[in-house]
Amino acid sequence: MCVGECVFYVPACVCKGEIKSLKFSIGWLLFISNLLIFVGNSTYLDDHGPPPQKVLPFPSQVVYNRVGKCGSRTVVLLLRILSEKHGFNLVTSDIHNKTRLTKNEQMELIKNISTAEQPYLFTRHVHFLNFSRFGGDQPVYINIIRDPVNRFLSNYFFRRFGDWRGEQNHMIRTPNMRQEERYLDINVCILENYPECSNPRLFYIIPYFCGQHPRCREPGEWALERAKLNVNENFLLVGILEELEDVLLLLERFLPHYFKDVLSIYKNPEHRKLGNLTVTVKKTVPSPEAIQILYQRMRYEYEFYYYVKEQFHLLKRKFGLKSHIRKPSPRPEFFIPSPLETEEPINDEEEDDEKWLEDIYKR
Repeated sequence: MCVGECVFYVPACVCKGEIKSLKFSIGWLLFISNLLIFVGNSTYLDDHGPPPQKVLPFPSQVVYNRVGKCGSRTVVLLLRILSEKHGFNLVTSDIHNKTRLTKNEQMELIKNISTAEQPYLFTRHVHFLNFSRFGGDQPVYINIIRDPVNRFLSNYFFRRFGDWRGEQNHMIRTPNMRQEERYLDINVCILENYPECSNPRLFYIIPYFCGQHPRCREPGEWALERAKLNVNENFLLVGILEELEDVLLLLERFLPHYFKDVLSIYKNPEHRKLGNLTVTVKKTVPSPEAIQILYQRMRYEYEFYYYVKEQFHLLKRKFGLKSHIRKPSPRPEFFIPSPLETEEPINDEEEDDEKWLEDIYKR
């Protein structure tokens, strides 16, 4: 029992003079309080709301609204490995055939994405979503496209015959397809202007970048220009499938917390073995006449493709990559792309690369 005035304080009656004991008691209480908050047995969150979210020093919200038949299954395989390796939250979707959303569906999806644990990378086949329109933070977008005719042909035969992952893969995806439709000759489909081989079905890539506005699904200048604008303002990188290794190199440079070591994983023989299973089977080459008709019908798609390709090559040069084109193919460029190799980096002193990346991270 101390002599003189004392103050009741858990866990004991503490004399004013006993400073050390008082400091110990306060420290003990702070520890218990923090522990209770941590395990969720405190009313602190009820009274004050959740603590402010930690701001990460790199883009912590990434969306890969992957375009169909543009190498996305290969990239998703890589992302599954990378998410385990680097500890980011890979958020995928089981919905593969709903790219156009109503306003309420957009709001719901944006809410679900925005509340995911960060850092996250969300991936789904879906047309561009404007998060800021619904009061959300706009994420960093990435994507990959390919030559439009090649993409169309890959999709045409994949819907009918699947890939090497299983003989019945195509039956699962298109169980109601009639046999005469499944075995419809590609030249007949194009030359006789079947719906699958004409517009608006051929207007496929641009809506992924134009967005959810109804006019984004109408082949024309409006959708094309809006898609270009979104590429410039909202996409960190739009790569070209024909130059996938360079795409992976740039992703590793721009988003190392997600894509570090991606190229070495991609070149690993075991991954290559898995990647080969996603190759579409039974593809045949249309006649030159049919290809030329497709090219004309897809003129907006090609204008967008060449615009993205030009931007991608500018970005490669900026970061010291250049493409060496092998012996040109005798077939049309728009059907069989020239293979490309990445050479040693070249010097580029036009602008500070790190400053450019910092500006992107501030978006």
